[in-house]
Amino acid sequence: MIENKPFSHSKGTTNVLTSQFLLATLKETPADAELISHQLMLRAGLIRKLASGLYTWLPLGVRVLKKVENIVRDEMNRAGALEILMPAVQPAELWIESDRWEKYGNELLKIKDRHEREFCFGPTHEEVVTHLMRNELSSYKQLPINLYQIQTKFRDEIRPRFGVMRAREFLMKDSYSFHVDTDSLKETYQVMYDAYTKIFTRLGLQFRAVFADTGQIGGAFSHEFQVIAESGEDIIVYSDGSNYAANIERAENLEKTQPVKEGDNSPDGKGKLYFARGIEVGHVFQLGDKYSKAMNLTVLTEEGKALHPQMGCYGIGVSRIVAASIEQNHDDKGIIWPDAMAPFQIAIVPMQMHKAHRVREQAMKLYDELKSLGFDVLLDDRKERPGVMFATMDLIGVAHRIVIGERGIDEGTVEYKHRTNEAVENIAFEKIIPLLQERIRK
Repeated sequence: MIENKPFSHSKGTTNVLTSQFLLATLKETPADAELISHQLMLRAGLIRKLASGLYTWLPLGVRVLKKVENIVRDEMNRAGALEILMPAVQPAELWIESDRWEKYGNELLKIKDRHEREFCFGPTHEEVVTHLMRNELSSYKQLPINLYQIQTKFRDEIRPRFGVMRAREFLMKDSYSFHVDTDSLKETYQVMYDAYTKIFTRLGLQFRAVFADTGQIGGAFSHEFQVIAESGEDIIVYSDGSNYAANIERAENLEKTQPVKEGDNSPDGKGKLYFARGIEVGHVFQLGDKYSKAMNLTVLTEEGKALHPQMGCYGIGVSRIVAASIEQNHDDKGIIWPDAMAPFQIAIVPMQMHKAHRVREQAMKLYDELKSLGFDVLLDDRKERPGVMFATMDLIGVAHRIVIGERGIDEGTVEYKHRTNEAVENIAFEKIIPLLQERIRK
């Protein structure tokens, strides 16, 4: 007996029909998920838990990750950084050289190979990149240089929680710059600061760059990029009259005599101080010569003298950005993605397409045209009730929903609805593509 298979597009495209996609949505919220981002990432089928702090990214989640990665990569390349890829597993000798093998603490996952040689699963790559460059750099003429990678990191958190927000394994963009002097370092630091501002703006995030302590990374100067969210673990202090902002620890270090309070005068003399909660998604550091000295990285100056280059490092939590965006962009129906991060920009929901030939043909015609224009489109070809299909699209955060039915075909229209608007518009078929082109920010 021949089984009735789901309708398949003749051109062989994949991962755009729901019947050919792992749309792993859940009806119930898992009991151990506290943050709304964790709940929705599980319910919408972005991730699944493997073990404490370890998550598998499902196809829908990978689509979002790739959107974030592409924007990060684009702005890093525009800023003149060069992409590399370093090993995740690092030999202990490098960390002993930098004096961090013991100092880094229990977050450093230490492992041994079959020969009893010690390694760690890298939480960061200052040691590896410094080792690389001490073998590649010899002259001041090769500086400045800025290298970056997008790679999996591991930090053995004592209590992983909040899903990918504080996981043990995570995806990160980390970059490292090398300079002949502090003026050059400051110049690249500003370039990276500006690139990060562009990245988070393109991703549709509400954020603030704040003065911060340098922590375990070390160095002289740093800024955190904080996504504003009530669920944030960090408290940031900002002025209502200037661009001044700092995390609470940095602000209190500046005011050594007493704790900072809301309503205090801003340290720059402009406006009053107020508090907000934030999620750290990026951090930029001026390291100085901390690592180049410890690991004896030198270049020859114009005068032929050995010089320890100044270094900067710059990190972005790629997987954390996904969760942070959901914390800012959701409602009781599900996720509301910014256009730049949406796994699918448009959902086509045909009514009874398996029975109605005209509906199927019209749906595929629109689908083909939208795909040819470069839109990310999901066509829902499931044999489900309309309410179920609509609820799924709301849950996974598709912003633009188009419904095609027999009555609309008779009238020459489709139904259009935006994720954040309850109103349904009847749009002439020939006008729906211009409308989408106008409303979707690419």
